[in-house]
Amino acid sequence: MSEKLHKLLANAGYGSRREMERWIGAGRLTINGKPAMLADRVTESDNIKLDGRYISLKFAGNKPRVLIYHKPEGEICSRHDPEGRASIFDNLPKLKSARWIAVGRLDINTSGLLLFTTDGVLANKLMHPSAEIEREYAVRVLGEVTDDMLRTMQAGVELEDGVAHFDKIVDAGGTGANHWYHVILREGRKREVRRLWESQGVRVSRLQRIRFGELLLPRSLRPGKWRDLEEAELQTLYTSVGLELPATGEKRSTGARKHHGRPFRRSKRQ
Repeated sequence: MSEKLHKLLANAGYGSRREMERWIGAGRLTINGKPAMLADRVTESDNIKLDGRYISLKFAGNKPRVLIYHKPEGEICSRHDPEGRASIFDNLPKLKSARWIAVGRLDINTSGLLLFTTDGVLANKLMHPSAEIEREYAVRVLGEVTDDMLRTMQAGVELEDGVAHFDKIVDAGGTGANHWYHVILREGRKREVRRLWESQGVRVSRLQRIRFGELLLPRSLRPGKWRDLEEAELQTLYTSVGLELPATGEKRSTGARKHHGRPFRRSKRQ
């Protein structure tokens, strides 16, 4: 069965359908050695090149995958780095006819839950601001924190890119100069959690994302490891952004146990 080239490219996470149409119009794609046209349809037997390089695309019937990855500190969220630093893509399973798309980013000094998918439409839906998906972080801060500071961060703080705020802040304990909090927000702006705390004159000494929507970072999933989502998790994820879950076929698993728990949990921190 043939499918439209610009639709396949968008589904694979290269960009929006409109942007893919511009790529085709600009002559960046070829099909079996000939320049691609806007109305072209392709099959799995066609040889497709983008900027002179062969690419593989996911056709209807291929099973989409979504996995949770436990990002350690020190990894960047880019595929390639001139400095040779470790990438979040280094430890992911290899794919033959699709590509991994990261759902959002975490900065190099932030650890925790990242989602990857082979479904570009799902990735775009999850990352769009209109989805307003909750992100929960465990934050260790250095410095005195007052009730007024907590109220200010929930009411809203003017940052260089606009007003930001936490939807919820919960004291998670700690001793000495370092103290833990769990915070929830519905945006994914660059370094937003750190900048909110820094606006109050305290420093974030450790930051970990522990929840994205209904998905918790499993306690059994060690840094640098991943696992595929189970059927019920996939259904919840697709439904949360108004999409229908495609047929997934056989299940894949790394053997890590699935963790169920309440979004806010008090953990002993060292």
